[in-house]
Order: sequence, then C-alpha cells, then structure tokens
Amino acid sequence: MKAILQPRYGSLDVLKLKEVQKPTPSDDEVLVSIQASSINYNILVLVSGKPFLGRLMGMGLLEPKEKIPGNDISGRVEAIGKNVKQFQPGDEVYGDLFQCGKGAFAEYVSVPENAIALKPVNLSFEEAAVVPEAAVVALQALRDKGKIRKGQKVLICGASGGIGTFAVQIAKSFGAEVTGVCGTRNLERVRSIGADHVIDYTKEDFTKNGQKYDLILATAGYRSIFDYKRALTPRGIYVATGGSMKGPKAMAQIFQAMLLGPWISMTGSKKLGALTLRISQKDLVFIKELIEAGKVKPVIDRQYPLSEAVTALRYYEEGHTIGKVGITVNGI
Repeated sequence: MKAILQPRYGSLDVLKLKEVQKPTPSDDEVLVSIQASSINYNILVLVSGKPFLGRLMGMGLLEPKEKIPGNDISGRVEAIGKNVKQFQPGDEVYGDLFQCGKGAFAEYVSVPENAIALKPVNLSFEEAAVVPEAAVVALQALRDKGKIRKGQKVLICGASGGIGTFAVQIAKSFGAEVTGVCGTRNLERVRSIGADHVIDYTKEDFTKNGQKYDLILATAGYRSIFDYKRALTPRGIYVATGGSMKGPKAMAQIFQAMLLGPWISMTGSKKLGALTLRISQKDLVFIKELIEAGKVKPVIDRQYPLSEAVTALRYYEEGHTIGKVGITVNGI
C-alpha cells in the first residue's frame, strides 16, 4: 500500500510517499480501507519533534516512534479480527487514531475497534474524515471541562478554525448564546454556522469591551491567561485547546493554561485550565447523532490528495484556514 512516511524529525520535507506493507489486523483489531483523512496540529508537532516535551511524552526521543502520521480517518471496514464484535466488513466508519498509533496518511490501517464508530450517514467520506478529533475536542472542552449549560454566554476564540467551527455549532446545540471571535474575512462564515454575535479581533479586544462570559473556549491565537480571566463572569470557566502555531508565542497559550490555570483557579471562583483529550467511541457516536440531526456540519477549507500532503500541511501551517483541511486517500 502507499503511505506517507516520516523517518526522522525535521521540516515537512522529511515526509515522503512510499510503498509499504499492508497491515494485518490482530484478533482485536479492524482493518480499515482509508478513504480520507484530515490535518490536525499534532501532525506538525510530530514532524518537527517540537516542543521537545512531546518527545518525552511518548513521541520518541531521537526519532518518531510512529512512522506514518495522521490520526483522523474515514473509510470502509475490509476485515476484522476474530474477537471484534461491533463491526463487519463493508461498514462505513470514522475515528481518531491519536492514542493507538497514528497511521492515517495511508491506504490501510489496523485499529482497535473502540477507536472507530459508524460514520454519519449524511456525510461523504471526505466530510466525515475532518470530524473526529476537532469535533470531539470541541465537545469535551465545552461539555466536560466547560460544564456548558443552556442559556449561558459562551465565547469561542478562533471560531473560524477547525475546532472553532465545531465548537460554535456544538455550543448552539446545547442552547448557549454564542459569540465567535475571528478575523475580518471570516465573520460571515462564523455567522452562517450559527454564532449569535461575532467579534473581529483585528478591530475589537473582547477582553476590554466590558462583556463577561460564562464560558470561554480558546482554540487559536495568543492572549495572556489573565486577559481571559478578566472576561469571565464571577463563576466563569476558561478552557484552552490550542493557540498560535508558530513564532515566539507558539504553544504559549496552551502551556499557560496547563501550568498556571490550576493555581489561578485555587484563588477564586473562576476556573481556568486546558483540555486533555480523551479519545472516546461514545463521543464519536454523540457527534454522529448531532450531525445526522442537522445540528452540526463540518466546514472544509481545502481538499488535497495524499500525494500532496506536504503542500496541504504547508497551507495549514500558515494558520489562516477556515474550518478543516482534508486529505483524500482513495485514488492518492
């Protein structure tokens, strides 16, 4: 089969399309013929090996442990191990391989059955492939970490990005009043997916306009954690899922939330922190039901073939995508 291989850490140029051996599923695994995938920020971390903390947390100290990047998949079940109970050959599935070995930038992958779920019936493979990680991050940040409730005022910073476009729609499905923060060119798109209010961050500082929010979700950009704290209601919650992708402030927002958030939360009624993603089959099913009910729809900026994965990653790295960047695997 064909796959994108990463033999070492470095620039995106280390990625090459190669012919490799097709995997064989173990007794507890499902072999999926991958039709499409998508790009998430963790791929840039995996390729570069930066920040170095990622290597210490299991990526591989001197070279990448996983040689095929990518974690979002959609495709068809081709074969199953003898212990697999939930799926049959021919089933159309989607899922996130983040915690079970990556490998989405390939024609086939063998995965544990609890890493995937039946894909939404009203989405194409290309549409379904951009959903898993971004949508589950948004869901867990809002519902689990953010304790979202009907009628709350929720602000999504980075509302036009991959996680942000899902967060706006999911927050609306919970009955929240949603404000989206994005750049000038994306204001109408964020309105079109359901935001009640939009703020152009190039013209207005939402931390200084006097508005207070019950829940703030930061998926992009960079602001001091103390700025976010100032914009919260007295018992408000701030959750960081991402930040700037490059430059001196790259990763600073998420690390502030991880390191300072718990300490700040101990000094008052406001709660600040970062999301730790838990890959959950149950949440994939929950998102599937929202999509099939018409409450959530993926937003795709561009679609690239697997052979142009490096070009796709360079475009994504610029940090101006609207929604997600997809990778079509079937047909290369």
